[in-house]
Amino acid sequence: MTTAADAVTVSNLIGGERRQASDGASFERRNPADSRTVVSVAPESTTDDVTAAVDAALDGLAAWRASTPTRRAEVLTAAARFLAEQADELASLMVAEEGKPLGDARNEAGRTPKNLELYAGEAYRVRGATYPSDDTPLVYSVLDPVGVVAVITPWNFPLNMASRKIAPALAAGNAVVFKPSPMSPLMGDRLAQAFVDAGLPDGVLNVVHGVAAGAHLVTDPRVAAVTFTGSTAVGRRIHDGARLGQRLQLELGGKNPIVVLADADLDAAADIVARSAFSLSGQACTGAGRVLVAGAVHDELLERVVDRAERHVLGPGDADGVTMGPLVNEAALATMAEETERASAAGARLVTGGERAGGTSREHGWFFPPTVFADVTPEMELAQREVFGPIIGFERVDSLDEAIESANAVEYGLTAAICTTSLASAQHFAANVEAGMVRVNRATVGAALNAPFGGVKQSGTATHREQLGPTVMDFYTVSRTIWLGS
Repeated sequence: MTTAADAVTVSNLIGGERRQASDGASFERRNPADSRTVVSVAPESTTDDVTAAVDAALDGLAAWRASTPTRRAEVLTAAARFLAEQADELASLMVAEEGKPLGDARNEAGRTPKNLELYAGEAYRVRGATYPSDDTPLVYSVLDPVGVVAVITPWNFPLNMASRKIAPALAAGNAVVFKPSPMSPLMGDRLAQAFVDAGLPDGVLNVVHGVAAGAHLVTDPRVAAVTFTGSTAVGRRIHDGARLGQRLQLELGGKNPIVVLADADLDAAADIVARSAFSLSGQACTGAGRVLVAGAVHDELLERVVDRAERHVLGPGDADGVTMGPLVNEAALATMAEETERASAAGARLVTGGERAGGTSREHGWFFPPTVFADVTPEMELAQREVFGPIIGFERVDSLDEAIESANAVEYGLTAAICTTSLASAQHFAANVEAGMVRVNRATVGAALNAPFGGVKQSGTATHREQLGPTVMDFYTVSRTIWLGS
């Protein structure tokens, strides 16, 4: 058991200085696999701390926006190299702080440097355009950095999510105030340190920790843009509190469906459903919460998914043979119990799971097993509301159009998948389902660095929703048009 005295002490980073909270307040982050263990202690930042971070960002902005593309690319490339060199250590720390299995943590730690390498190249591609004109020799536009960017990130992909927001912001010449999740302060600290070690000038990247820091940050009138990934409820508050002219990029929740038609390869479909529903213990915004199954194959698919669910080995992420780690905190564990009770009370049939996982290696952790419900109907809460845990509900459908109607009958629209051997069915689904991303015979989870990522409806903002892909730099730049006379 680790005490707070043994834990890693994390600090804010403001203007190149490491600082604790101005009033001395701090919070602990405990290992979700063993809540007796304190992994990190971080400052609970005050309004004064956030104000100081924005001050520092403004101080650092002018020189950084005037820096050359080569200079920006060099910093991002060097930071990528430092992260790659530390990948194994970062993966182990991620397991302790966030809880995911070691293989998943290694995958994330290995992918994060690639984000920085990609956006190092984008520093050279921030460009404008020229336009023909009748009354002046030259009309042209340039792309400027927007200014100070607030980056607020979740705990479930603490390195990957943060790096793919911070890196393009810096590549475009902006200054950043970064607020990591209170569930992963150590990961945020180590990511920021890589930029410091890479030679990023003081004030260009600032870090503030804590629960309340985000609210202070997004309401500071000097923050030009806010990019946030998290729950729809928090995203809605950020949206409602935004001022005129402030840019918002919100990647929010989902109730992501998987449609399985009668012609599907059922073994492959069962693998897709299980991976989509139970990866990261169900704690991914792109995870699946609903399976809309053709009646002819419903029972057979249900049996296969239950088999895969029950084969999962729960335990600490660094233990041999473990395929599923804990939930992020005790509140999440309580939420899963409540969701299970509500679903059962509403008439859904619990097929497997539904109770806290016990056992010697799990008694001090927040473990909840893969949980499968059948007899779910579209109006039930389980079919409508994001659970953010390893719970999935099966619904019977009689046709593809009924499946699409049910898939669309929620407030979210992040991602959706279909399992079928019919190209016509796949194309019909892709054209009519209300989702920002559609997978055909693929799990709902995952992303491609060079393809747009984002949702529609209440899963994100209508503009600047693409957090990856060819238009990602649009959010971090603003166009200025210049008429050049003789």
